[in-house]
Amino acid sequence: MLGSTGSIGTQTLEVLARCTDAVRLHGLAVSGSRPETAAQQVLAHAPARVAIADEDAADQVAAAIRAALAPEARDMPRLDVGEDAVVDLAGALGAGDVVVNAVTGSVGLRPTLAALASGARLALANKESLIAGGELVTGAAAEGQILPVDSEHTAIAQALAGVRPEHVDRLVVTASGGPFRGRSRAELGEVTPEQALAHPTWQMGRVITTNSATLVNKALEVIEACWLFDMPEDRVDVVVHPQSIVHSMATLIDGSTIAQASPPDMRHAIGWAIAHPEKIPGLARPLDFTRAQSWTFEPVDEETFGAIALARAAHRRGHGAMAAYNAANEEAVDAFFAGRLPFLGIVDVIGEVLADPGLPTVAPADGVDGVLAVERAARAIAGERIAARAATASATASSAGQSAGRGA
Repeated sequence: MLGSTGSIGTQTLEVLARCTDAVRLHGLAVSGSRPETAAQQVLAHAPARVAIADEDAADQVAAAIRAALAPEARDMPRLDVGEDAVVDLAGALGAGDVVVNAVTGSVGLRPTLAALASGARLALANKESLIAGGELVTGAAAEGQILPVDSEHTAIAQALAGVRPEHVDRLVVTASGGPFRGRSRAELGEVTPEQALAHPTWQMGRVITTNSATLVNKALEVIEACWLFDMPEDRVDVVVHPQSIVHSMATLIDGSTIAQASPPDMRHAIGWAIAHPEKIPGLARPLDFTRAQSWTFEPVDEETFGAIALARAAHRRGHGAMAAYNAANEEAVDAFFAGRLPFLGIVDVIGEVLADPGLPTVAPADGVDGVLAVERAARAIAGERIAARAATASATASSAGQSAGRGA
């Protein structure tokens, strides 16, 4: 379980707790930001190994684990530290085993490749590794080896079960619309981090919740669907469905549409990926069709939310453009929470990075090093654009203040 202390990680361990007779947890990879949570997970699940990605937090995590185990005289698991330790853990199993990759960000690419090389099933919640890695990831995977841990892609996979590829016309990815559905661009100029994190239907981590607010998350899911289901981006549609009940659909060449529906609960997607092709009984509550309810669907306002169109163009462009898209977004989201970039600036910066003539390109033959080189360049360009925007905003505020003073 990689990324065990995050939102998907904690829910995955809740699901595993229902399967204690059938599943043994081999190892956890933790970020180090929640040492007490990591310690309680070790106490509850007794993994043989723990990988701590953050070297600066290693001592704190180890101390928390030691304190949790001491009262019960339990032995410490093997502790390894650093990003290489996470990669090593990801590749430590083999055929018949499952690696859940719920690491946040493109740092999950190397663990994804390690898990695939091991022959283990990869339950993939780290969509960024597929977005950035593209052909590297799909080329390394055996048929059926990657199972998405994502409500949308799990829904598509279930809708396509037993459907021949030539019978699929298009895929329809649903979006909740996030907390700002229905607002114009002019109404989003003063959005705060707290407002961006107030998602109406899902409880998620900081990055994915912000990405949902900008619709960057939906943009990434469109491209993820292209890779997972071998579809061109112009045959992957997006529709806003505020109730988050229908998680995605597949439209077939005969005009019929197959949808997967369930209450908004990530345990459905987690359980599907871990147990496939089996089902875990009573995993989460079902829909109650004895109660009146309405499901609505509406088009995406792409004038206000330009992230999806940018991702489509980057996917068509190829040569690492989506790796640059993802890296620029990660830098912009960090700047937003640090108060250095307004909410609307997140997607604007992504567009500026993709348009920069200094952005390098990459070919599949360049491997992981090539992807990481594009990412580094994109992060540097994003940093420059963010700094320039902050300087301009500061100068404008100073000028406005001086004008107000003279007016007084």
